[in-house]
Amino acid sequence: MVNDNNDNEATGSVPHTKVVTSYQGNHHHTKSKPEGFGDCSTPFQPFKLNILPLVHWSESAYCCVSELGEIGMVQFRDLNPDVNVFQRKFVNEVRRCEEMDRKLRFVEKEIKKANIPVVDTGENPEVPFPRDMIDLEATFEKLENELKEINTNQEALKKNFLELTELKHILRRTQQFFDEMEDPSLLEESSTLLDPNEVGRAAPLRLGFVAGVIGRERIPTFERMLWRVCRGNVFLRQADIEDPLEDPATGDHVHKSVFIIFFQGDQLKNRVKKICEGFRASLYPCPETPQERKEMAAGVNSRIDDLQMVLNQTEDHRQRVLQAAAKTVRVWFIKVRKMKAIYHTLNLCNIDVTQKCLIAEIWCPVSDLDSIQFALRRGTERSGSTVPSILNRMQTKQTPPTYNKTNKFTSGFQSIVDAYGIGNYREINPAPYTIITFPFLFAVMFGDLGHGVLMTCAALYLVLRETRLIAQKNDSEMFNMIFAGRYIILLMGVFSVYTGIIYNDCFSKSLNVFGSGWSVRPMFGEKGENWTSKTLEDNRVLQLNPAVPKVFNGPYPIGIDPIWNIAANKLTFLNSFKMKMSIILGVIHMTFGVTLSLFNHLYFKKPLNIFLGFIPEIVFMVSLFGYLVLLIFYKWLAYDASSSKEAPSLLIAFINMCLFSYNDPTNKPFYTGQTAIQCLLVIIAIACVPCMLIVKTLVMRRQYLWRRHLGTQNFGGIRVGNGPTEDEAEIIQHDQLSQNLEEDSPEPSEEEVFDFADVAVHQAIHTIEYCLGCISNTASYLRLWALSLAHAQLSEVLWSMVMHMGLASRNFGGFIALSFIFAAFATLTVFILLIMEGLSAFLHALRLHWVEFQNKFYTGQGFKFMPFTFDSILEGKFED
Repeated sequence: MVNDNNDNEATGSVPHTKVVTSYQGNHHHTKSKPEGFGDCSTPFQPFKLNILPLVHWSESAYCCVSELGEIGMVQFRDLNPDVNVFQRKFVNEVRRCEEMDRKLRFVEKEIKKANIPVVDTGENPEVPFPRDMIDLEATFEKLENELKEINTNQEALKKNFLELTELKHILRRTQQFFDEMEDPSLLEESSTLLDPNEVGRAAPLRLGFVAGVIGRERIPTFERMLWRVCRGNVFLRQADIEDPLEDPATGDHVHKSVFIIFFQGDQLKNRVKKICEGFRASLYPCPETPQERKEMAAGVNSRIDDLQMVLNQTEDHRQRVLQAAAKTVRVWFIKVRKMKAIYHTLNLCNIDVTQKCLIAEIWCPVSDLDSIQFALRRGTERSGSTVPSILNRMQTKQTPPTYNKTNKFTSGFQSIVDAYGIGNYREINPAPYTIITFPFLFAVMFGDLGHGVLMTCAALYLVLRETRLIAQKNDSEMFNMIFAGRYIILLMGVFSVYTGIIYNDCFSKSLNVFGSGWSVRPMFGEKGENWTSKTLEDNRVLQLNPAVPKVFNGPYPIGIDPIWNIAANKLTFLNSFKMKMSIILGVIHMTFGVTLSLFNHLYFKKPLNIFLGFIPEIVFMVSLFGYLVLLIFYKWLAYDASSSKEAPSLLIAFINMCLFSYNDPTNKPFYTGQTAIQCLLVIIAIACVPCMLIVKTLVMRRQYLWRRHLGTQNFGGIRVGNGPTEDEAEIIQHDQLSQNLEEDSPEPSEEEVFDFADVAVHQAIHTIEYCLGCISNTASYLRLWALSLAHAQLSEVLWSMVMHMGLASRNFGGFIALSFIFAAFATLTVFILLIMEGLSAFLHALRLHWVEFQNKFYTGQGFKFMPFTFDSILEGKFED
C-alpha cells in the first residue's frame, strides 16, 4: 500500500517514495524484500513493478523506461555498483548507440562546414523500438559512406584541378620569361654565368631550366638558399599568381608564385631539384619550344573546363545530400540519444536468475504516483504486452533525495539555496523566504531610484520576451546565466526603487515632491531670531535648529527630507541612520533564522534540541542583541531635538553592559532600573552557554545509558534507579536485535554507539560557533550600511565629476558638449554603478544569506533528486 503521508509543514520540499520496479517475462514472479531495507517512517517507500509481456521482456522494459523518461518523475538507483560498465547486460546496445551518435556528429560537422542551417522544428519524436535500431544503423552507415566517398572524390578532383591550374599559370608565365630572355641585354647577363674565356667559343649556349610553383611567403628564403648552395650559378625568375588557390586538403585559400630557374649542367640540376623538394615546391614539365608550350596550354585549358564541370556536379550532389540530412539530423540525434539513455538506465537494473524479470529501484514523489503508473501502462501497451506492470512499495532506511518543486519564478532562488548545499530530506527549505529577503537586502545596499528603474526595465525586457529568447537558444554562457536569473533581477530592481524612495536618492539627487519639512524662509537662528543679510555674508555654514517650531515643521511624508542632500552634515546623519538600520535588519534576520530551526526540531521530533538547543539560542540572541535593537528604538522615541544632546551612546552602553561597568559618568543610563535589567539579561545569556555546551551532552549520555543498560543496581535484592526494569530492558534489547537482523547488518543500531568525547567536542564547536557567530554575524550586517554608503558616494562623485561639467555651460556649445558628456555619464552609470556595484551588492547579499542566515537552521548535507528525463539529457545538463 502507498503511504499517503504528504505532510509538508515547514519543509518546503515535496515528499518522495522509493520504488522497486520489476519487468517480468512469461510468468508471474515474486521477489522477496531486497537487502538493506527496513522499516521507515518517511514518505519515501519502495515499490515493485512486474511486467508480463507477450514479447521479449527486454522490449517491455525498454518501452516502460521510455515512458518514464518522457514524464521525468523518477530517479533510478544503480543496483550493480560493483559490476564493471563493460560487463553489464546492455553494453553492446550502448556501444551501438554511441557509434550512431558518432556518425551523426560527422554528418553534423559536414553540414556546418557547408554553411547549411540545421532545421529545428521543435519536434520531439518518440523513442524508436529496439528492432528499429538496425534500420537506423543502416541509414547512418549509408549516409556516412556516401559523404566520405563524395569527400574523397571531391578532394581528388580538387587536387587535380589545382595541379592543372598551377600548370596553366606556369605555361603563361614561362612564355613571358622566354620572351624576355630573347632580349640582347638579358642574353649578356646570362652569359656571365660562364667563364669569360669561353664566351667567344660558346656563344650559342643553351641553358637548362625547371619551372614550378611555391608558396609566396617562402620566396625570399628559397632565393637565398639557391644562391648559397649553387654559389650564384643559377638564374631565378618568379612572378606572383594574382588569384588565390584553394588547398584541396583543408579548403583554405593560399597565395602562390610561379618560378623558373635557369642553370647549366646536371650537377646544378640535381641541387636545384633537391632544394625545390625541401621547400615543398611543385615542379611541372615545361616544353622548350613556344609551339609545344602553346599546344600544352590549349590542352590544359580544355581539361580544366571539363574538370570544373565535374566539380560543380559533385558539389551540387554533396549539397543535396547534406540539405536532405539537415532536415532530419536533429530528429536523428534525439532518437539516438534517447535510446542510449534508455539502455544506460536498463544497465542500472537487476536481472532475475530466471532471465525473465528486470528489477529496478527508483525514487519518486508520492504525489506523482498516478502519473507514473499511467506511464507504465502506456509502456506496457506500446510493447504489446497484455499484463499490466506491478508497482510495490518497499520500506527502507536509506536517506531519500531532496526534491523541491520549482517554476520559472522560484527556480532562480532555489538555485541560490542549492549552491550553498542541497537540503536534507524534509528539512525546511530557505528558498521561499529568500524570495523576499534576498532582493530586499540587496536593495538596502543598492538603494537608488534611478538605478532601480533601469534594472527593473532591463529585467522586464527579459521577462516579457522570454518565450522568444528561449526559442533563439543563445549559446552565450553569460547571457544564459543572466536570463536564468531574470526574476531575481526584476525583484532586485523593484526593491531598489522602494529603498531609493526611502533614501530619497535618484542618481545622487533628492526629489522634492512634498516640500521640505524645514522652513528656510524666513530664516531663523538657533534662538529663533531672524537672520539678516549680514549674517548670510559673514557665515559660510549656518545651522538650522529643529527645536524651533518655525524652523522644523515636521517630518517628510515618506523617506528622507530632500534638504539633507545639501546639508553639510549629510554623511553624519545618514551614517547614523543606516548603521542602526543595518543592526536592526541583521538581528531580525538572524532571529528569524533561529526561529525556523524550531520547525525542523518539531518535525523530526527532537525535543532535546528544542529545550537545550533552540531555547538557549533564541534566549542568548534576544538577551543581548534583541535588547540592543530595543535600545535603538527607545532612543529614537525617548529623545527629541531639544534633548538629543543629552542622549547617551548606544555603543558605549552596550559595551558597559557586557563588562558590567556602570560607573561611567560620561554615559548616563537611558531609563531608571537599567543596571538591574542589563545585569539580569547578561547573566541569562551567560547561563545559556553551559546549557548548550554541557547540559545537552550530559543528557544525551544519560539517554544513551538508559537505552543500553538496565538502569538498576541491586543492593540486597532492592532495585535502585529510575531506568527501565529488567523486563523492559530485555524488550528494548530484543527490539534492537530484531531490527538489526531485519536489516541484515552486522553493525549495531544507529544510537548504539555513543562516543562521549566526540559528542562533547562536536557540541563545544557548535556552541562556540553560535555564540561567537552572533557577535560576528551582527557586525557582518554592517555591510548593508557600508555598501549603501559606497554606492551613494560613487553615484555622487560620478555626477559631480562628469555630468556637472556639461550642465555648467549655458551656451549652444555647452548643449553639444552635454550630449557627449551625457553619453559618457550613461555608459559609466551602466557599467560601474549598475553592473559592477550591482554584482558587488549581489555577492554580499548572497553571503548574508549563506553565512549569517542559513547556518542558523539549514544543514544542507542532502543530495538532490535527479530524475531520469529526456529533456535534461537532450539539453546536455546531465551526462551518463
